[in-house]
Amino acid sequence: MADNPQDHEHASDLPGFLGTIDSIISRLESIGLAVSVLLMAVNTIANVAGRFLFGESIFFSEELNRILIILITFAGIGYAARHGRHIRMSAIYDALPPAARKVFMVAIAVISALCMFALCYFAVTYIQKVASSGRVLPSLQIPVYWIYLWVPIGFLVTGVQYTLTAIKNLVEKDIYLSTKVLEGYDDTEVEL
Repeated sequence: MADNPQDHEHASDLPGFLGTIDSIISRLESIGLAVSVLLMAVNTIANVAGRFLFGESIFFSEELNRILIILITFAGIGYAARHGRHIRMSAIYDALPPAARKVFMVAIAVISALCMFALCYFAVTYIQKVASSGRVLPSLQIPVYWIYLWVPIGFLVTGVQYTLTAIKNLVEKDIYLSTKVLEGYDDTEVEL
């Protein structure tokens, strides 16, 4: 039986239950981001075509794109954390010996996870306020708070990713930027 490359992309190196959670989140992120980007492209192209060919825009196009931008942004932060792609300022970190870098990486992952969980809490609190206002989107007539549900989900997933990164660094000998990415620089990167 041939190996499916998609299975390797979403496979987790973490043991047991943590690995299962990591794999499920990876699949959901990938599908959600891909579908959202494609839907946004189709929606935008259809709106432009409708405007120029028929003289009419799609009445809900702007609202749908706003929803998709929020979804892509907040699903994307978890995806970036999974692939070790968040911005890093590492001048001091790079100068440290490996043992100190490992301690720093665990601390960075734990502090980042705590910040993400705090932001998730604040986002939920904000959504509760928006929900109690009863506002709806003018064209789609859906409650406004629904479009913000992706914000705490994104923060939660990112917090979980940083937690898993901290765990990975505690149980493995090497230093990991994420559960899948070892620290270091690609051959194409230039150190200054």
